[in-house]
Amino acid sequence: MPEPPPPELVARLRAAGCVFAEDEAVLLVGAAHGAALEALVARRTAGEPLEHVLGWAAFAGRRVAVAPGVFVPRRRTELVVRLAVGMVRRRMRLEGPPDDASGGGPSHPLVVDLCCGSGAIGAAVAALLPEAEVWASDLDPVAVACARQNLPPERVVTGDLFDALPTTLRGRVDVLVVNAPYVPTDAIATMPPEAREHEARIALDGGADGVDLHRRVAAGCREWLRPDGHLVIETSRSQAPLTLAACADAGLAAYVETDDDLDATGVVASSL
Repeated sequence: MPEPPPPELVARLRAAGCVFAEDEAVLLVGAAHGAALEALVARRTAGEPLEHVLGWAAFAGRRVAVAPGVFVPRRRTELVVRLAVGMVRRRMRLEGPPDDASGGGPSHPLVVDLCCGSGAIGAAVAALLPEAEVWASDLDPVAVACARQNLPPERVVTGDLFDALPTTLRGRVDVLVVNAPYVPTDAIATMPPEAREHEARIALDGGADGVDLHRRVAAGCREWLRPDGHLVIETSRSQAPLTLAACADAGLAAYVETDDDLDATGVVASSL
């Protein structure tokens, strides 16, 4: 058990509005000492997200490297991980494990984390499915640099949605996982300061109704998915009908998955 943090540190964090001041103090004390600790505390009490201060976020049972300006993975996104892993495992039960020795067995599962940010989803999938080939892409070079700390760097690419991906992946993707920004532009001003002031706007802004990127992903995903592949995309309860409509307009069959414990909503889609 870690020693209790200094009461004065807890008091400073609590005065700055940190709801879990004691827990945060334990993490900060564990990360640095002396002047270095004071520098971290100063950043945190100024409103910088704890994850950016520490350099990592807890996600799906592991630590994921994050950097200032990069979207901090939320616990609700663990629903996307669970859905993706479940789909891949079902395929493997049906087809059997990849057969590297003969070269004649099923191929390795292929998962792509689009709009990957820190690469948290891809990293969690890779940890749960070590036999899978996981790729990730993002438009933001800062996020890509961060994701390359969490995934094999040669499989993290920079670019606008599918334009970033190697053409060799076309038609082979088992599961395309997406946590594209889905906050309506006008709603960004209502987000907590930690998000709107410290995470890149490109990671938050989903356009006028929040689903601009969902439409683009749905419209472009069919040529990248294998015939029985799936798109799993995070959305919100209020925007789920719009995400479903985007999938329907793209010729995809889709349904909504929710998890009340995570306060999470996702849409799963596949070719008709």
